[in-house]
Amino acid sequence: MNVNFEYYKIFYFVAKYKNITKAAIALGSNQPNVTRVMKLLESQLNCRLFLREARGIRLTEEGEHLYSHVEIAYRHLLNAQEEISRQDSQRCGTVEIGATETALHLFLLDALRHFKLEYPAIRIKIHNHTTPEIIKHIISGKLDFAVITTPFEIPKELSCVKVLDFNEIPVGGIQYANLCKGTLTLKDIKGYPWIGLGKESATYRLYKDFFIAQGIDMELDVEVETSDLMLPLIENNLGIGFVPQKLALPLLEKKKLVQLQLDCDIPGRSVQIVSDKERGKSLAADTFYKFLKNKVQT
Repeated sequence: MNVNFEYYKIFYFVAKYKNITKAAIALGSNQPNVTRVMKLLESQLNCRLFLREARGIRLTEEGEHLYSHVEIAYRHLLNAQEEISRQDSQRCGTVEIGATETALHLFLLDALRHFKLEYPAIRIKIHNHTTPEIIKHIISGKLDFAVITTPFEIPKELSCVKVLDFNEIPVGGIQYANLCKGTLTLKDIKGYPWIGLGKESATYRLYKDFFIAQGIDMELDVEVETSDLMLPLIENNLGIGFVPQKLALPLLEKKKLVQLQLDCDIPGRSVQIVSDKERGKSLAADTFYKFLKNKVQT
């Protein structure tokens, strides 16, 4: 099958705007020409890509599938074009990365600050999803790489570079100060409300398995989508939760939180850089990736 690549460009704009007229304006073309090209593309692919509706068009299942690939390819081509058009392409361009909140606060923020001082013209787009979603987006090509926290299952086509190890500790608001008088078992605090990341997260599975290993089937009383929401809820005495020690320390020092002492070891975690070892990176993405790796090594 030898489809004219220009057809895919026109398809991208039609699918993006879901309107033939708007797509034609963006392309500097006209509605009849765009409609003609879309009919040719459907004919060559032997499938319907669009359905006409009162307010525009809707992608069919085949259209959605095609757009998921064309959108990634088109974005990569624009980024490459932008880099090549400049004299010093290593110092410009756009990098799209995935990051979890914990990885952002423990490592990425400081690294970004130093990177932008050295490469101010490189734009960074940070996408926040759950760890499983981020891994899917790396494999699909939507992200250049990611900085995420363990645990996660690593597909064979991905590579990992450990950034740092970190510990999490159980903390509560000052209302739970009475629990700090001695060492506790998990059974001692089973009846108290617990706060944690939702069931779609790898963190939920980690602590679910941790409690089961201690003979306890624990369910969360308050589920949050992002770890940034945990500390404010805990500080306001809505429950107990496991948070990175480094992030909890300022609130512990201000006596806005209390730390609970458990008689069992809490699972260790780490921050890691994850990338697709089978796919090349743009010059900007490779520059940022190597910058982060060098920061780890130093």
